[in-house]
Amino acid sequence: MSAVILADTLLVFIFLTCLLAFVKGGAPERIGAAVILANLVIGAANEALGQDQRIVLCIDGMTALVLLTVAVRYASFWLGGVMLLYGVQFALHAFYFVLERPRDSLHVAVNNGNFLAIGLCLAAGTAMNWMRSRNKTASQSGAAP
Repeated sequence: MSAVILADTLLVFIFLTCLLAFVKGGAPERIGAAVILANLVIGAANEALGQDQRIVLCIDGMTALVLLTVAVRYASFWLGGVMLLYGVQFALHAFYFVLERPRDSLHVAVNNGNFLAIGLCLAAGTAMNWMRSRNKTASQSGAAP
């Protein structure tokens, strides 16, 4: 499978996961999805305008800080995982920036794998919230869960 098809598939997965979070998730999932989408849009704009590594570091650092605030507010396990994964993303970009290394296949593999893990955490958090709300609705209506 070519790298472009793999990257496009990953983007479609992330967008669909964020859409699911907006539709079926609770407040932490919606906020997390909005932050992830904002990260993607700002990152894509940076890529289109010249790939400034300092801006990439700022984007990932700010995303991790916002998600830390949301994770502390909602005490959500999946948000803590996503926040830590964005910390890994920040460390990856800092490593390449400090050593002045050009992007290579290792960078692409770690970056895409990390972003896949972020999407999976959001999907898991959304699924858990969806199941919890379904069970709560079933128990309130008197039906068996």
